[in-house]
Parts: sequence; C-alpha cells; structure tokens
Amino acid sequence: MIKLNKNFHRKIVLLFASLAFCASAFAQNSSTIKLNVDATEAARNILHVKETMAVKAGEFTLFYPKWIPGEHAPTGTINDMVNLFITANGKPLAWQRDDVEMFAFHLTVPPGVNQIEIAFDDVSQPGTISSAQLSRIKWNRLLLYPEGAKSDDVQVAASLKMPADWKYATSLAVDGESANLVNFKSISLTYFIDSPAIIGKNFKKIVLSNDGSVLHEMDIVADNADALEVKSETLTGWKNLIKEANLMFGTRHYNSYRFLLTLSDVGGSEGLEHHESSEDGVGEKALSDPNELLDLGDLLGHEYAHSWNGKYRRPASLTTPDFEQPMKGDLLWVYEGLTQYLGRVLPTRSNLWTPEVFRDVIADTAASMDYQSGRRWRPLVDTARAVQFTYDSPRAWMNERRRVDYYYEGSLIWLEADVLIRRKSGGKLSLDDFMRKFHGGQNTAPLVLTYDFDEVVRTLNAVTPYDWRKFLIERVYTAQKNAPLGGITDGGWKLVYNETPNVQGQIDEQTRKFISLAFSIGVIVNSEGTILDVNADLAAAKAGLAPGMKIINVNGQGFSGEVLHTAIAATKNGSSPIKLIADNGGFKETYNLEYQGGERYPHLERDTAKTDLLSEVIKSH
Repeated sequence: MIKLNKNFHRKIVLLFASLAFCASAFAQNSSTIKLNVDATEAARNILHVKETMAVKAGEFTLFYPKWIPGEHAPTGTINDMVNLFITANGKPLAWQRDDVEMFAFHLTVPPGVNQIEIAFDDVSQPGTISSAQLSRIKWNRLLLYPEGAKSDDVQVAASLKMPADWKYATSLAVDGESANLVNFKSISLTYFIDSPAIIGKNFKKIVLSNDGSVLHEMDIVADNADALEVKSETLTGWKNLIKEANLMFGTRHYNSYRFLLTLSDVGGSEGLEHHESSEDGVGEKALSDPNELLDLGDLLGHEYAHSWNGKYRRPASLTTPDFEQPMKGDLLWVYEGLTQYLGRVLPTRSNLWTPEVFRDVIADTAASMDYQSGRRWRPLVDTARAVQFTYDSPRAWMNERRRVDYYYEGSLIWLEADVLIRRKSGGKLSLDDFMRKFHGGQNTAPLVLTYDFDEVVRTLNAVTPYDWRKFLIERVYTAQKNAPLGGITDGGWKLVYNETPNVQGQIDEQTRKFISLAFSIGVIVNSEGTILDVNADLAAAKAGLAPGMKIINVNGQGFSGEVLHTAIAATKNGSSPIKLIADNGGFKETYNLEYQGGERYPHLERDTAKTDLLSEVIKSH
C-alpha cells in the first residue's frame, strides 16, 4: 500500500473540491440551447445558424465540435464556419479564438446578461454534403456549446427550415411542423449530434419492417426522381438485412432505425454510423447500376452493424464525455475491422450479394493486404493508433506507408476467428455466438457500453477456449510479413491469381476511377494515366516509375486503360515486353518493365481437402 503524506492528501482534497465547484457552476449554468437552422440556401452550400443559450456574467468559452464520434479524428469543419457574430441584448460581444485550441472562442459576458445569441453560416465545400436537389444536415457543423460541458448534460431544442417542397428524414422526435419548417423535441447534445437529417426535393420513404414496436425505414433523397426507383429484389434484400442482423446479434439497442440514403454524383459520398440511423451517401445510379448496387450493399451492411459494434459497444479509449477530448484508436481493428467483416457477411446472407461476390471481395482484401510492402515495418495496430492522419494520408506511397488497414486486415482477422471457432466446435459455434455475448443482452434504447482488449479476449474464450490473447497480439500488435489468411485456407479455400477481373476491382475501377494493376506490374493509375501508387517489389517500381508520374505512351500507343491492360495481357506468353513513356514534372523518359506474368487478379478457389466453412459463414439464417 502506498503511504500518502499529509501535504499530498491536502492537495487531493482541494483538487476534488475545485472540481466539484466547477461542476456545480456548470450545473447552475446549464440549460437548453435553442438552435434554428435555415437550410433554404442548401443548394448553394450555405446553411444559416441562429443559436441562443443561457450564460452568467464573466469569462465564457464556446466550443465548436472537434472530435466527431465515428470519425475517430479531429475532423470538425471549423474552417467552414464564417460570419460568426455573438450578441447580448442586441449588442455585439467581442470574441477571440484561442491561439492554441482553434475550436475554442473566448468572450466576456457583461454584468446583467443571462443569455447570448450566436449567428454564423456554414459554407460546405462543393461536392461534400449538398447538391442542387438535396443536402445532409450534420448537426455538429451547426452549433457551438459551452466549453467543458458534458454533452449528456446539454439539451438542444432545434428547428430546421427547408427549401419549399423539400422533405426531410431523421431519427429525431418531431415536436411540430408546418410548411417547410420542422421543430424537434429537446434532446441531449450527445444524441442530437448522433441524429443527422437528410433533406431533398426528390424523396422516397420505404418501411422495411415494423413489428408494432420497432420501425425500420429506408429514407432516400436523390438528384433525380428516376433514381429513386427500387427493384423488388433489392427491396427484399434490404428487408432481409434487417432480419439477418437482428438474428446475428440477438437483441437491438435502438428505438427505431433509419437508413438515410442520398443518391448524388455531386453531393458527396458518405458512410457514417449512428445509434438509430446511418448516413449513406452514394452515386446517383446506385439503385440501378449493378456494380454501384453491390457497393451500396457493403455500405448498408457496414453502417447498420455499427449500431451494435461501435455505437452500443465502444472501446473505452474512443468514448469521450464531450467533443473536445481526443479519442484513441488502438482498438479500431475491433470497432472497424469487425464491422468491415460483418459488412460483407450480412449482405451475402441477405442475398444482396451472391456467394461469388463475397469470395471475390474477400480475395481482393486478402491480396491487397498481403501485397502491402509497409507491413514489413508497421504493425496493424499502428495504423489504428495513427488514425488522426491515416484517413487523410495521400494516395502516393500508400503501399509503403499503409493506411486504414485496420478495416481490411481487421476483417481478415475476424474471418479467421470465425472459421477457427467453427472448426474447433465442430460447426456448433461461430462468431455469431461471440456477437450475441458481446453485443447482446436485453433490448435497449441507445446507450454506450465500453470495453477494452481484455474483455474481447475473455468473451472469445467464453465462446471457445483458445489462446486468443496470443492469436490477437501476433496478428494486430506485431509486424507480420504476410496477411492473416487462415480464415481462407482453414475455411476450405485457396487464394489464387488468374486473368479474370475481380469484382471488387471492377467496382473500384468504375466508381473510384482508378485502375489497379497491383498484382501484376505493381502499379495503380487513374483514368488519365497518373500513377497513384507503386509496389516497391514489383516491375513498375523496379523500372523506376513512381507516384505522380503520368504514363503517356504504352508500347508506342497513346495511354488508355484498355491499351495498358492489353499490353500486360500480352506478356502472358513471355514474349511481349512493356515499354512505357512517362512524364515526370515535364521531363519525359522511357521505362522498360521486366514482366512476363500477364494480367493477375485475385480469386478464391475451392480446396476440396478441407471442409467448406467459408460457405457456412455466409449461409442465410
């Protein structure tokens, strides 16, 4: 037992007394923030904010939300806040931004003033949250709150004004509405920011299930009314998604759930989880184009699974009392990695994906992670701990750097865990049993239950006794030469390469506008020929090519994706070299690639010597 001296004990008493005083002072000061958002100019990427809150005379600091749950990094859009004016009784109050914490604004409240008014505009960057026909209303962009206040202790009563004939959807409870104005019931700041809205001219609301107590809904806004058309088999798949997820987890932790789906090529892509909704932003043709529809299935499955894994069960290191405190991402391989795995399993069980699509996506992930040259020096956990900059890391040299691999390699680890549980239990148990123990319990309204690494290990052991601590430490916390492929090989399949394009690669080429030749010559280029990345161990890099160079000629022909594909395919017989001319900052050089393997794309091939557990993983419940 540590013995404390009297002076230290006195300091502790004074410290807690001071903290108690601060808490009491805020409790006396706490009240409901009244927030009015005018979105009538959303088509111009401008939202107008008016806000009132109770204050007391003296020094006062306002804070703009900085650390946004689900984004794992200080992504608050402070630079999009303009025209900030603070007044009291109609008179302007001077404010000053903190010169270290740029999200904080200091002011002095004059004697006799008990309320301040705040006005500012949110000017979102074009192509991020709005188009001419729709907008995503992200409340964290649209308010300031008292610095140091716990978000659970602050109430927000908001109203939203929309353009004429636009409609809205949100999980917020409505207090009343008229014409293009809706008033929401007061709710804590925590859940207010966790309950975004979508608004738009072309709107469709689809009830996916409603068993008398819990509503599940797909709310869609689109740039074009024709884009709202939903195929019957897609609708069936969405309904199955609800059933499969609830069967997997056993219980739910929301009062209702809404998929907030925006279909726009100019309104920005999005995928962000919330307790009772998800923001799902995709291209305008996502409901009609086969590849975009497959991509959407992944997105919906991923964000919906987050209601359990990420919102309800959340790492303690990612759980903060406000939007000021830093989050620590060391357990993102659970938060995002497990969700990434479920985001592939659930759409397959729901028939949004075929088993063939599932296997191709898993093969692409396995190959991509196995070909990451950065894995030689960087353990997986470091990509999670460095989340503050891994999301925004440039595409150039990503193969050497690694990026958000805790999603993709994390999914392979959880696939391996699933297969291992199935194999050791003779097929009687699976990762579903872990999910029911870890995320289940009783049906509840939204709440957060935190965990740490030790609880993950304990729960896995409660399902199937095994040295799970060693299993996870080896794969997550230690640099490994190769990706964890045990879920594939022990699941009855083999990772192979052939000239048949991979489905995930086709989706990426179409929707993300890049061509991946990562498994042949080791290069990724965009549609204009600019090299985005190279693999240092393969032909392109060895010939001297690097990110930023632009390929302008392939074997005597002007660059195009088709020409490059053809040149690589012709090397299969070993007789056709590849000669590229590339521009490097205005200097053109010729690069001769020593490569003879033809086109190579990853796939899974059945290993009949082993039981097919992978097919059991994706079997509908």
